[in-house]
Amino acid sequence: MRICSLLPGATEVVAALGLADDLVGISHECDYPPDVRHKPVLVRAAIDAERTVSPEIDRQVRETLHNGRPLYQLDETLFSRTQPDLVITQDLCNVCAVTPGQLQQTLSQLAKEPRLLTLNPMSLEDILTDVERIGAATGRKPQADALVSQLRTRLQTIHERIAAAQERPKVACLEWLDPLYAPGHWVPEMVAWAGGRNLLGRAGVPSEPILWEAVLAAQPDVLILMPCGFSAARTLRELEQIDFQARRPGWSTLPAVRNGRVFAVDSASYFSRPGPRLVEGVAILATLCHPSIFGHDVPTGARRVPFTKPHAS
Repeated sequence: MRICSLLPGATEVVAALGLADDLVGISHECDYPPDVRHKPVLVRAAIDAERTVSPEIDRQVRETLHNGRPLYQLDETLFSRTQPDLVITQDLCNVCAVTPGQLQQTLSQLAKEPRLLTLNPMSLEDILTDVERIGAATGRKPQADALVSQLRTRLQTIHERIAAAQERPKVACLEWLDPLYAPGHWVPEMVAWAGGRNLLGRAGVPSEPILWEAVLAAQPDVLILMPCGFSAARTLRELEQIDFQARRPGWSTLPAVRNGRVFAVDSASYFSRPGPRLVEGVAILATLCHPSIFGHDVPTGARRVPFTKPHAS
């Protein structure tokens, strides 16, 4: 089977089902597992998010959408050459990936129109269902069922370990730094599975903008910075570039700051991509929420944010 996966999370599933060799095209963000990185890249982003800070990315995204231009360009010539049997795309977020609407014209021009599998997960359960759907579409149902079973077992194991926890810390997650966004979709569920009380954002709905005052009012015990698509190292650099802490009055009063429990996490790998590694994201959150249970070391995939005193006025 010849598979084009235009979603990094779906690419991870395809590889986990033993079909990495069947991938004939991927998106620019598909970088895991590492052996897929040599595959033909069919999608390019209109905005260089790697070299642009948060407020400028937000401005360019809004301007591009306002002007009716696509955020992602499909290489139609290369796509046609791949002659795919199956194309996996999404209809969840037009800021995150090529949408089915962008594909229709190109698909109709192919000599043999491939099957189009569109994913639109809003919850952890949806993501597990999508693993099963990809398995069914690729003839790997037994492997998909086994993967889903493994993921469910891992979640249940985490849940059982936190059952004896004396407290459920208040957790605030930020999905974008400027402007501020609270994560929706599956992230609030992840916090709950990890034994935390989610303070910002709602499960099963899109992420939403918030004011800094909402963070102050929440008084989180644990503050998780997870800008969509960023690594932990990129987030730490971003905090310095946009002078985040100094521009947030009352930063030093937050319980999470006073107790050294502000963390940047690898969002691209474990939080923003709807794929199997979200379960590892739950494990990361559980360790950050309950260090006495899971160990006091900051886990791989997270970095402690150093406290910087606000500038003098």
